[in-house]
Amino acid sequence: MSITVDRIIRSKRRTIALIMEDNGVLTVRAPMRVPVIIIQEFVAKQAHWVEKKQAERLAMVPVQPKQYQPGENFPYLGQEYALEVVQIQHPPLILEDHFLLAESARANAALVFQNWYRQQANLIITARVKFFADQYDLHYARVRITSARTRWGSCSSQGTLSFSWRLILTPLAGVDHVVIHELAHTVHHNHSKRFWGLVETILPDYKERRQ
Repeated sequence: MSITVDRIIRSKRRTIALIMEDNGVLTVRAPMRVPVIIIQEFVAKQAHWVEKKQAERLAMVPVQPKQYQPGENFPYLGQEYALEVVQIQHPPLILEDHFLLAESARANAALVFQNWYRQQANLIITARVKFFADQYDLHYARVRITSARTRWGSCSSQGTLSFSWRLILTPLAGVDHVVIHELAHTVHHNHSKRFWGLVETILPDYKERRQ
């Protein structure tokens, strides 16, 4: 994986250190004479830490609360869909060419939307995991859908793949990237060159999708 270093600060220090600024800028502090290639290798080995810290900073960005008013837009698989409130409907939330929310469910609209997103995440992510696992003979124990805010997905030592339901808000290309990332961890439980080689074999454009 290619990690972008935004700033390198050299000084008389003896070691290399990474600093993730509050705005997501990655700063490297390094000794005066350390070659750039050594710095790049160090950063590559810390890819997991960088991803985690960037996600944490992203989660800290304030998000305007939804009001669940007619005409308000809601994301799903990378697209925005307007909301319409209808008088009588079951189930309480339906997606056609826009979201339809029952008037009786407006008081609990946040929970209704979350439950709907979670159901869709379970259906789509589970299907994508099975699709890629079958194609590339990868083995996993089960799929879990979580409410994680700072981590798209994870793979346990027992082969359980966990994914945040919020992943379903991103384009399918992003969903597949995270699915393949975690499936690759069932073979390589690290971020070694072999790990990234497997990811690239399955998804040659993973770097672009990761964006």
